[in-house]
Amino acid sequence: MSVARLVSALQFCPGGCVFGARAPRDPAPSLQSRAFNLLLRLLPFKKQLASAEVVQAHVQKLALDPASFEPTGLGGGVEVTLTKMGGWPVYYTAPASGHEGCNYVMFLHGGGYINEIVPAHWRFVGEMTRKARVCCVVPIYPLAPRATAKDVVPATAELLRMLLEDAGDAKVTVVGNSAGAGLALAACQWLRDRGHRQPSRMLLISPAADASISRPEQVAIAALDPIQDIPGIVEAARLYAGELDVGHPFVSPLNGSFRALAPMTIFSGTRDLLYPDSVDLAARARAVGVPVELHLLREQPHNFALMPTPEGRRARAIILREVA
Repeated sequence: MSVARLVSALQFCPGGCVFGARAPRDPAPSLQSRAFNLLLRLLPFKKQLASAEVVQAHVQKLALDPASFEPTGLGGGVEVTLTKMGGWPVYYTAPASGHEGCNYVMFLHGGGYINEIVPAHWRFVGEMTRKARVCCVVPIYPLAPRATAKDVVPATAELLRMLLEDAGDAKVTVVGNSAGAGLALAACQWLRDRGHRQPSRMLLISPAADASISRPEQVAIAALDPIQDIPGIVEAARLYAGELDVGHPFVSPLNGSFRALAPMTIFSGTRDLLYPDSVDLAARARAVGVPVELHLLREQPHNFALMPTPEGRRARAIILREVA
């Protein structure tokens, strides 16, 4: 089935679309959301993805002056510990009031595999820790081109495997946004292929599921997307792929198998260049029996679930309920 027909069938539902169920129509975007879309266009995000040359210059600059990955903006009521696993820095957060009986979240940040975790990600980690009373595990995975998918995916999966073992009977949820959501999906496919346990659920925010960005309709969507552009995403994916083809499931997990994966909750919006892949991802997973909820909202941008808008707050409320 084409993406257009799938989207039409979903009818854009405000609380998320559960495949196979009738859903109310998606209301118009809020005034705050419309204003935020305008603001995003004034910021430099899209320009940073305007061409391969711009991405290459950005990566070279970061190689000389790496961005900080230290927690900034976690907020009160959160304890944080830094350790190293497999040579990677890994942060653990826990409610300051105590973590006895808490469930776990592994959070994998976005950034196109070339950008470090940022304060907005840490604010989200703090919100999950404090409001859902969970312990968050945040790997600071190495970035491309210094590290590539053939190493990052298995290492991330191994960290998740160890967390699942250590957690015992506690619930473990994997939450990722953008590139981090793509990494989460690839890591869970790696675990499945080796006979390891799956997490309780994957929560995928604007997942980077297909690095080729090759759908014809994505050219038109790119013009509406206030954050992303095709040339820069393709170049970042090339750097992350390294010696692998960009179609390899480590880089483009949409091309992997979906059988026996953890249930998924996916958030996307129709001003997100990647949203057709989210629709396809949901359909392919459901076709092999994986429970899926797709929350697809009209005129919402990439990563809307992390933004200070009514739509973002509603999405985070769903996430907090899922991880608690």
